[in-house]
Amino acid sequence: MNTSYFTFGQDHVHKCGNATLDKDCIVKIEAEDPREEMFRLFGSKWAMQYDESQLEDIIKYYPRGVFDLKSSKFIK
Repeated sequence: MNTSYFTFGQDHVHKCGNATLDKDCIVKIEAEDPREEMFRLFGSKWAMQYDESQLEDIIKYYPRGVFDLKSSKFIK
């Protein structure tokens, strides 16, 4: 399994259960091919892909933190 982190653009808003995924959060995906899984789940309505080593540098720009799709909840 590989882990990647994805962000959304200004106009990209998605519902996941009771959570709203948008420009203010990051989505964590664990899969054989995280990018392929992101396209499967959200089509082309997302912005950037990051790996674990980049997370510390970008997290400050996403006030709602990381949404772990596996557990369907936000983690900070």
